[in-house]
Amino acid sequence: MWTNLDRPPLDTAALRRALVDGPQASWSRLDVVEQTGSTNADLIARVHGLADRTALVAEQQDSGRGRHSRPFVGPPRSQLLFSVLVKFPGIDPAVLGWLPLLAGVAVVDSLRTVAAVDAALKWPNDVLIEGRKVAGILAEVAEHGPNPSVVVGIGLNVTMTESELPVPTATSLALENAAVIDRSTLLRSILRAIGAEIDSWRNSNWNTEHLAHRYRERCDTIGRRVRVELPGDRQMVGEATDVDDQGRIVVRTDDADTGTVAVAAGDVTHLRAVDTD
Repeated sequence: MWTNLDRPPLDTAALRRALVDGPQASWSRLDVVEQTGSTNADLIARVHGLADRTALVAEQQDSGRGRHSRPFVGPPRSQLLFSVLVKFPGIDPAVLGWLPLLAGVAVVDSLRTVAAVDAALKWPNDVLIEGRKVAGILAEVAEHGPNPSVVVGIGLNVTMTESELPVPTATSLALENAAVIDRSTLLRSILRAIGAEIDSWRNSNWNTEHLAHRYRERCDTIGRRVRVELPGDRQMVGEATDVDDQGRIVVRTDDADTGTVAVAAGDVTHLRAVDTD
């Protein structure tokens, strides 16, 4: 039984009609659970018994995590918390790293269109509004081999208040005065966008050129001064000049000896023009 009128439960039947059974269906299965540890972990554990394009949504997670195992939690029904299982028969495993970036493009486009907020991407796939994080994306390979499967988890802050946010640099759609904060509407839009992006990518025979171009258009990191935290407690500071065809952020460092570096994995902080470290 739910009591918070500002945070109604998701309409599972309507979501299934729109996404699984209807004329615009693009998903094979969609389940909504009241609570779980992690939707990513749940789908990975069941990967062999699930069809391509299975979506799992939780009203609340108590062990949700983002990149580098950072916790991602919030009050019940204040967020959209869901994961999708996508199977890629015959894909070159070298391009699978583009999937979370593709999901980022889909989320940004949905939020711009449906919620009417100025969403953008911070490399690789944090979704920002005016520099504050509103959504995070985590992709994990669930099955390797010639027919790999990937689970992509998305967490979107919808009605969280200032006091409920995990960090001061986060935000929610409600705090940004979004035009739409109905979670069922937002979920339909995002899942349809992800499905369409995957269809387009598949139809191009997994070519990344067009995807990379569209990602660059939505990436707020390009052109900014950044600090990149690298594995091994290393860091570098410079200007992010591009995202290359492999999805790496290209940084022209302040160190003349280092020059320009393409980074595949690291934590990026956007710096103000006056910041030097």
